[in-house]
This record gives sequence, structure tokens and C-alpha cells, in this order.
Amino acid sequence: MKFAFGFAGLAAAATLFTASPAFADAVTLGSGDIGTLFTLNYNGFSGGTTVSGLTGSTTFTLTGVSGSSYTFNYSVANTTSSPVTGSRISSFAFDTDPNIVSATSTGAFSFTTLNSTYPNGIGSIDVCFKDASTGACSGGGSGGLAKGETGTGSLTLNFSQPVSSLTLSDFYVRYQSITGVNRVTSASGSGTLTSTSTSSGGTPVPEPGMLGLMAGGLVALGLIRRRRSVTAKYAPAHA
Repeated sequence: MKFAFGFAGLAAAATLFTASPAFADAVTLGSGDIGTLFTLNYNGFSGGTTVSGLTGSTTFTLTGVSGSSYTFNYSVANTTSSPVTGSRISSFAFDTDPNIVSATSTGAFSFTTLNSTYPNGIGSIDVCFKDASTGACSGGGSGGLAKGETGTGSLTLNFSQPVSSLTLSDFYVRYQSITGVNRVTSASGSGTLTSTSTSSGGTPVPEPGMLGLMAGGLVALGLIRRRRSVTAKYAPAHA
């Protein structure tokens, strides 16, 4: 029965520590974090329904902090797969804290819009980066990234005064020209933070859910060892 107690304790601890979401979708950076990169994976949804196979990813690398500006390199990939036969990522977006006052961008998404509305019920977003010069965050034209393509560039976020700590959150992408899905031609996707590391090849930071599982396992193992020690101490001696 001692093993039954141990496994039950381990399971209970694991459940306790993994009750919260496995990933966080907010990143906080400062001038001491230059060289840090973080990656997000995106789902796809339209009308409140997830579209299977509609996916994307982004990687951002902090390259500079100067006065009231933060500069990043970015890489966006359209990882859409079956049953979706085609899609195009036309923009990406996120919120900032503190509030952004302007932004510039180069590369695959070289147009920006501030304080606009993101489609598919997402609502207000602080800044978006688009494939075309339009008034909306959804982008337009025939640019962006088709299924299987990757685009890169750099972006700069400007604030009204020097910022010692910047938080980016609520990451989204916009899909257009969707084919292979009944009655869905455009959609949006929300991002989940999957890894954070240094550009020099540092060890990726474990996801919060994994840290909780590890901590829960250690607590449970400690309880098992303590129970075994107490049992051995008071066990009757054998002749």
C-alpha cells in the first residue's frame, strides 16, 4: 500500500500544479534582455470556431533599446496544413504596456497601424504589422505569406518616454485567402508562447506547466521518502 500512497500523492500534486494554463502569452523585456528571442505558435478561428490545420508561428528577437524605442527582428511562418489547402498570413499584432505612440517596420510586413480593431471578435489592438497599406489591421492585396512560406524583417516600437520595462501580450495573426474549408475564407489566430532563449544559444526556458509538473513531482517524492523513513524508524526489529 505504500506505493499506492506514493503514486496517488504524485498524481494529486501534478494535478494541482498543472491546473493553470501551460503557457503564458505575455513577455516582459528590458535593456538587459537584448539578444533574447521568444517564439509563439498560433491557432486559427473564425466565427468562434477553431479551424483545424490553420496555424502559424512568430519569433521575435530584441535587438536594441535606445531612449524610448525598442527594436526587434521578427520571423513569421505560415505553417498551415491539411485539411486546409491554402491560406495567407496578412498581418500580425499585439498589445504593449506602456502604450505605444508610433511604430515602424521593414521586410515582409512593412506597414503599421496603431489602435485599431482586429477581426473575428478580437477587438481593439495596440499595434499591427501588415502586408499592405490599408486602414485596417487585416491587411490586404495579395501580399503576406502563403502556406509554407516564411517572412522576416525588423520593427521598432516607440513610446512617449524612456521605458525600463516593456510587456508585450495578446499576440494575433490574420489569415486570408483560405481554401479547403467550407464557408471560411478568412480567420484570425491567437498566439501561445512556446519558448524563450538567448540568441547565443542559451537553454530555452521551460514552459510554466512543465515547471509546475516538476515541482509537483519533487514535492510528492519528498513525501514518499519521508513516509518511508518514518515507517522504517518505527518498524519492529526482526530476530
